[in-house]
Amino acid sequence: MMNEEPSKETSDRWKNDPNNWIWGFFYFNKEDSRIFPPKKIEEWGTTINFANPRSILAFLGALAFFAMILFFILHKR
Repeated sequence: MMNEEPSKETSDRWKNDPNNWIWGFFYFNKEDSRIFPPKKIEEWGTTINFANPRSILAFLGALAFFAMILFFILHKR
């Protein structure tokens, strides 16, 4: 089931299950293989599934990219 999009019913069940949200903010669902699942309110975009190692790598990669951009902006001569 890797990389397979879940059914609408499954996605809604996962999204609405409070056990899949740490402090109501961080999505953590080992059953969900998506890297960027939708947020509780889908109009607000996507979030990161912190139970998926690929999601964490994508998050760290994006963080490193923005840190590098910030570094170059602040150290511009």
